[in-house]
Amino acid sequence: MTTTLEHPTTTTVGDLMRHPELQIGDDVMVDTAMDILRSSGADHLLVRDEDGRCAGLLTHLHLAPFQARSWYTERTPVRNIVLDRGPFATADMSATTAAAAMRSRDLTSWPVVDHDGHVVGLLSI
Repeated sequence: MTTTLEHPTTTTVGDLMRHPELQIGDDVMVDTAMDILRSSGADHLLVRDEDGRCAGLLTHLHLAPFQARSWYTERTPVRNIVLDRGPFATADMSATTAAAAMRSRDLTSWPVVDHDGHVVGLLSI
């Protein structure tokens, strides 16, 4: 049997995580983030703060209020909008604990950070 979040054993998050493909800085403007997300075909963007630490996960749902595109979307950095912020998973967290936390927060993807808050991976169901 393959170990997944649905069938965890003594597996850790570090065993199941993958490298996050798309990352943006929290100073990127909302309209640019929408363009990146749309053109990539991805479901989410990992957002980093100015120190490179994980600031959250940005999805189409978070960008929905900005679809009309106005002067506001051209001048608003993603740090100023609502997105999924921590707490985040750590690589040494058990897969069982991570699965329960993701279900309780209704997450399909969860950033994995080191103990300094830098992204090391992404956990997906």
